[in-house]
Amino acid sequence: MDERHRNYRERALRVIRDRGIARARDFKVAGIPLVYLKRLSDAGDLVRLGRGLYQDPEHVGEHAAHNLAEVARLVPNGIVSLISALRQHSLTTQLPHAVWITIPHKARTPKAANLPLEIVRASGEALTAGVEYISIEGVRVPIYSAAKTVADCFKYRRHVGEDVAIEALRDALQQRKISPSELMRFATINRVSRRMEPLIKALQ
Repeated sequence: MDERHRNYRERALRVIRDRGIARARDFKVAGIPLVYLKRLSDAGDLVRLGRGLYQDPEHVGEHAAHNLAEVARLVPNGIVSLISALRQHSLTTQLPHAVWITIPHKARTPKAANLPLEIVRASGEALTAGVEYISIEGVRVPIYSAAKTVADCFKYRRHVGEDVAIEALRDALQQRKISPSELMRFATINRVSRRMEPLIKALQ
């Protein structure tokens, strides 16, 4: 490894350690040519989580909870939802490349400089029902319950993929984390009961 590449590698790893999950532009600001990111990923020094997102391979997944706490601080009207909530409820094996949140329909789109966000909108009971609170690093983080999250995955299946929604429903029922009646309550609120009811009956 030549001296220049070693220098870029050390600088890149410093960026990753400082930020946890870094964007391509973070490396660029640190003076690292973007062409080196692929080389570092191929060498196993970085893990590419998604387009323009990188993480230290030793800490993949470690910063997920921290990111939820950070988003709760930055977006006080946001509620952790969909893939991020599934992950927290142990109902998916997917590692979210961003923090998924639900915000009110008319709320201004939040911006988090160092955190990628996936945002969906809701109003009325579809926004307020099923909200729980968990404590992460001393921060009170609002998150949808397991049942509401599964129903949300069907409501927003174009965003998360119907296969993800069905897998979450199956796992929730198999693990007995959610009762069918609880699922149907939120399915009705989200207006997806006609889609979910036959699946619930088939998977019981």
